[in-house]
Amino acid sequence: MSPLHYGDETLDLVSGKSLFDYADSLDVRVPTSCGRSGECHECIVEVKQGLEALTPPEASEEFLRDNYRLACRARVQDTSANIEFAVLRRQPRILTESVGRDVELEPLANRRGEDVYVGDERIDAYRGQMYGLAIDVGTTTIVLNLVDLESGETIHTASFENPQKFGGSDIMHRISYDGGTYKGELQQVMLSSINFEIGEMSRQLRFHRRRIYDVVLVGNTTMRDILFGVDVQSVGERPYKSLIELAVEDGERDSTAINVTAKELGLRVFPGANVYSGPLIGCHVGSDVAADLLAIGMDETDETVMLVDVGTNTEVIVGNRHRLMAASCPAGPAFEGGEITYGMPGYEGAVETVEIVDGKAQYTTIGGGQPQGICGSGLVDLLAELRRTGTMNQLGVFDDGSDSFYFAPENGMSVSRSDVSALAQAKSANYCGQRIVLRRYGVPVEGISKLYLAGGFANYVDVANAVRIGFIANVPQERVAKVGNAALEGATIMLRSKRMRRVIEEMASQIEHVELETTPDFFDIFVDGCMFEPMGSTL
Repeated sequence: MSPLHYGDETLDLVSGKSLFDYADSLDVRVPTSCGRSGECHECIVEVKQGLEALTPPEASEEFLRDNYRLACRARVQDTSANIEFAVLRRQPRILTESVGRDVELEPLANRRGEDVYVGDERIDAYRGQMYGLAIDVGTTTIVLNLVDLESGETIHTASFENPQKFGGSDIMHRISYDGGTYKGELQQVMLSSINFEIGEMSRQLRFHRRRIYDVVLVGNTTMRDILFGVDVQSVGERPYKSLIELAVEDGERDSTAINVTAKELGLRVFPGANVYSGPLIGCHVGSDVAADLLAIGMDETDETVMLVDVGTNTEVIVGNRHRLMAASCPAGPAFEGGEITYGMPGYEGAVETVEIVDGKAQYTTIGGGQPQGICGSGLVDLLAELRRTGTMNQLGVFDDGSDSFYFAPENGMSVSRSDVSALAQAKSANYCGQRIVLRRYGVPVEGISKLYLAGGFANYVDVANAVRIGFIANVPQERVAKVGNAALEGATIMLRSKRMRRVIEEMASQIEHVELETTPDFFDIFVDGCMFEPMGSTL
């Protein structure tokens, strides 16, 4: 009898037993709301090994691709095989530190005597607690802040892996998936996962979910619109604009911000709670970047600064409160664990730092245990160290002519030539965004007074190494500020202050959007960006 693997744990295979049954045995919580009948489509798992040893997919699983199954439908059929699976609710390393900004507490949901109001409408009697939720809906990771609306204090932060992975690892694949036969599945699985997390949070902190009276959601254009049930096909083709952005341009709407009730959206908090999404900036640059701008106080900044929010879709903003330019860089998932042989997001067991000493890699992992793979910060270190030691040239070719370099040889883990090529292209997308927007704005690299790095991945990157390989602009290290999850902080600011919602809506409407691919010499800049060397100061 062969084993079933889940992380570091193993169990004996039993014919007819479902993967959900094994999750129960391991005390692993899997989302479900249909009593395991296959109807809710929430219990998605990734089968990493032994897919053929499970019963064939049923009709309820037709919406899933590749090696994804519903845990309640997938049953062991061949007990002689090795089966390994992972729940799509792995716990990312929570980034609790962020840039902080004090704003006057002026929430949309407020208490008046013994009543709760949203704006000027009474929605409930006061029942001892008033909470709000700020949520950053990322392509890879979802992060939530629970905020006490009476004190403004953030009392809990949670995060989980984006469960839409079965629809593709980047936004273009998800746009394609959402335009197909199973339109609506991506929205439903996201809402189910957020609702599941709200339930976990309320149980842990012992409060009723109906005490949540206001929600602010931010995300890139695709993630946000999918969540609100807006057709995203227009975002995937020229001019890459949301239907909501096009409606504003046609005079049919005043703002790209969204306001609906929780009941309308299907969010399981107080039914009359307002659910708000900040404004889009343009094309793929979404409400998460608008939130970034609030977090770093761009509405009060006179000096010229640059914000780089690193992710599957990296965004670049250059300017000050008087003039701003923005661009979106389709970097893809390479630095977040996708398309790299041993790549993984920043979960426990990921190699996060690398140094090459006497030709051999020395590393640390998140949590300090055995390596399970390598995450973005580790990849940046590894590439920089390969260049520093001369093990790899600026083109990404290993000096000894080999096809790979082992960063964890005792575990058989290496970075291959094809991995390096994928990383070079992902890096170049970031490079192009920064270089082109700086040039279009008319400011050299040395003219940037501050470079803000936003996002969980960026927070753990070694700045010197990122500069060394051209991942970020060659700005003096003392001018670089890591601002953590600025999008979540900005969403929290909007939750605390309804005035700041108006401020960012006005600012977003004035930002100039730059389409990178229409730049005449884009291809030449992209080729330069694929080189593993610092970005020049001459634009």
